[in-house]
Amino acid sequence: MSQSFAHEEVVVRRGSRSGLPLVVAVHSRALGPAVGGCRLRRYDTWQDGLADALRLSEAMTYKAAVAGLDFGGGKAVIALGKDTELTADVREAALEDLGQVIASLEGSYRTGPDIGTGPDDMVVLKRFSPYAYCAPEEHGGTGDSGGPTAVGVLAALHAGARHVFGDSSCAGRTVVISGFGSVGGGIAEGLAAEGARVVVSDVDPSRREAALANGYGWVEPDQALSAPADIFVPAAVGGVFSEETVPRLAAPLVVGPANNQLTVNSVADALAAHGVVWIPDYVASAGGIVYALSRESESHSHEAARKRVEGIGDTVSHILDLARSTGVTPHRAAQQIAEARLASAAPQVQGP
Repeated sequence: MSQSFAHEEVVVRRGSRSGLPLVVAVHSRALGPAVGGCRLRRYDTWQDGLADALRLSEAMTYKAAVAGLDFGGGKAVIALGKDTELTADVREAALEDLGQVIASLEGSYRTGPDIGTGPDDMVVLKRFSPYAYCAPEEHGGTGDSGGPTAVGVLAALHAGARHVFGDSSCAGRTVVISGFGSVGGGIAEGLAAEGARVVVSDVDPSRREAALANGYGWVEPDQALSAPADIFVPAAVGGVFSEETVPRLAAPLVVGPANNQLTVNSVADALAAHGVVWIPDYVASAGGIVYALSRESESHSHEAARKRVEGIGDTVSHILDLARSTGVTPHRAAQQIAEARLASAAPQVQGP
């Protein structure tokens, strides 16, 4: 993805109720209204929140394009300061401020939960705009997107396993999952059910007991990358892979839902040189948005929406076949697919 500024619209505002910096970044509407989650987290400076929104919104453009969705990419950020006390009142005020910004965009930017927000927060946003997805079912939404995200990762993982090992089954294979939250837990459950040896890791040591109770192995976070494994699943924070960390990676296949796994795009080449097949994060993690948009924007049934999520496996197979036949990395192959869709949707300049 390009490092130059190519966003269609960026709104930066200080919330009138909360006093907090708000950012809504729209990278592209070439394929349709921009979609992207609402992130509420602490930053050293509000400019760091802006940078996060710019980077994540661009990734959302590629995620939607590769997934075949008729939507563009965006992101919202509520930037908490290092010393901001996030009381219930401050949280609600910040969400109301953001809801007002989203309403002013009149459906051209649509949001859902992200780091720091959840289905209940979407209820506050829906006071201002109908374009807040994944609210609880009793409020007209589809609820937590973690389940569909895990389904999509599993579909991507099986396609990757077929490419790397010649068999999509993970029975008997060792899979290390870094991040044992709701999505990581769903992935672990699915893999264990088919006979994989599941080893999990999390920065929260209290999750070790739950992991062991479920019959999973445990590895400390600083040892997860180098733990012997067939498949490594990044399911926590981004920035996992850098020029320095890639040599520590033991698994030949990496598939996971964590966003922005590479510190810089060139690390995709380092992974390939290390003999690792890396499924781009914005491909593997698309299940949540595919499901929510299928249900809430396109009125598909649960069964039809889940089938679309499972189609991520076909997308991964296409990417890996293209990468192999053209001699590029899966990252570059996915970019080419996305860029072809975006180019076909771009308005053509008429000559004289």
